[in-house]
Amino acid sequence: MGTNHKSLPPLDHLLAFEAAAHFESFAAASRILNISESAISRKTRLVELHFGVPLFLRGHKSISLTPQGRQLLDRISPAMQSLRDASNDLMSRQNRNEVSLAATNSVAALWLMPRLRKFNTRNKQLKIMLFASDSDAECLGDSNDLAILRGEGNWPGYKAKLLFGESIFPICSPAFLKRQPKVGDMAELPQLPLIEVSSDHTEWMNWETWFSGQDIQADKLDGVATFNAYPLAVQAAVDGLGIALGWGHLVDHLLETGALIRPLKSHQTRTTSGYYLLSPEKQRAFPERRVVENWLLNESAARKRYG
Repeated sequence: MGTNHKSLPPLDHLLAFEAAAHFESFAAASRILNISESAISRKTRLVELHFGVPLFLRGHKSISLTPQGRQLLDRISPAMQSLRDASNDLMSRQNRNEVSLAATNSVAALWLMPRLRKFNTRNKQLKIMLFASDSDAECLGDSNDLAILRGEGNWPGYKAKLLFGESIFPICSPAFLKRQPKVGDMAELPQLPLIEVSSDHTEWMNWETWFSGQDIQADKLDGVATFNAYPLAVQAAVDGLGIALGWGHLVDHLLETGALIRPLKSHQTRTTSGYYLLSPEKQRAFPERRVVENWLLNESAARKRYG
């Protein structure tokens, strides 16, 4: 072959350039490729050095494509997509009995795990590879066929189908209620042992926000324990450590078995967010993925409704 391989920069450099050029943002490219902004900037600079032309105009907090950058993006984008398609096709043929499903830690532990045994019993020739992370970028990685994330339903490049909305209410164990009968009094709730979750996702609801939505003044909360993962907070409530916030659907199975109860059944907060099933638009659907999608949508259709 007479191909001059030296005329091509490394593929990871081209991937960084393509992502940064598509969004005209190093930050957006960083989130998509799950590497640091400085790494994106360095790789794109190496592409410029390779070709000997400026590809970006760099402002203080913005970038834009030069004519040469636009020309390169237009030429390489179809080729890069062809490589992705070839990779996806090969992987789907090699692993056609396997579907990679990503979800937040709470959804994976509390909503999916109680349902997996029944799914596996009915689909013995199909294996779900479950990946749990509270990082949206990790859940939306190219290696995942499907993802379940919390949001408003808009993820560019993904088809989104609502699985369930977000209803939030206090939960505790029956033993805790027996020890602390004041749990049933909303006015007393802020002074009782509250279980909190600390997270980088500041949009997730905490006790202070929940009380505000219920028009309850809660200046000083008696937080008995704080956890960095919601499933741990739920387990602490099951163990009688205090009162946690319960997300409808995530804790339904524990309410049904009586491991948890709702001491204030008439009080809940409904948000505009929900948990969505996401499938990448660029990935061709394959039969096994459709089986998992249909299973999740059927589980959603059979869910309890919260007013």
